[in-house]
Amino acid sequence: MTRVLVESGHEAIAVDLPGDDETAGLSRYVELVVDAIGSRPDVVLVAGSLGGFTAPLVCERVPIRELVLVNAMIPVPGETARDWWSHTGAVEAQEDAAQAGGYGPFTVDAYFMHDVDPEVAAEGEAYQPSEADIVFDCVCDFSAWPAIPIRVLAGNEDRFFPVGFQRRIARDRLGVEADVLPGGHLLPLAQPRLVAEYLLLTSR
Repeated sequence: MTRVLVESGHEAIAVDLPGDDETAGLSRYVELVVDAIGSRPDVVLVAGSLGGFTAPLVCERVPIRELVLVNAMIPVPGETARDWWSHTGAVEAQEDAAQAGGYGPFTVDAYFMHDVDPEVAAEGEAYQPSEADIVFDCVCDFSAWPAIPIRVLAGNEDRFFPVGFQRRIARDRLGVEADVLPGGHLLPLAQPRLVAEYLLLTSR
């Protein structure tokens, strides 16, 4: 995905968040993203999964031209990631989709890796530490989602956040219709070119 963006004349920066650090939380995540952005103008911020809790806090710190949420948690002001699950009905949506799809209870392979190329999955194993508990109890203390273009991108084969669930949350919490591409929860890994082409549409 990064290669496609760079070949199209864009700078692509992936921020490595310290998810396994029990002393780090949302405030540290935000600092790292803000530092990575620096003084760059016309930034398109892309956030996936739990990164949806970092995104609105970053938007309150630095100018962002567009925000793209990819299979992301969409919080409301003052919410924690731990409470988000019960507030949104995410667990029930996940269980209903699993029953309908016949793929059973949660495992990393079944829910995250089912559509990722095995070679890509193997390369990424060393970069998938367990998420520390601290971040799930951090309050997402923002006033409101920014008045900038916001897009929600969902994978139609996402087993972790089923596409119907994502569409509902995008409508309820952002008032936008989610765009859908083929692929699962790790959409940028499973469909890097499609995701890059989608991001390029927001950069024109």
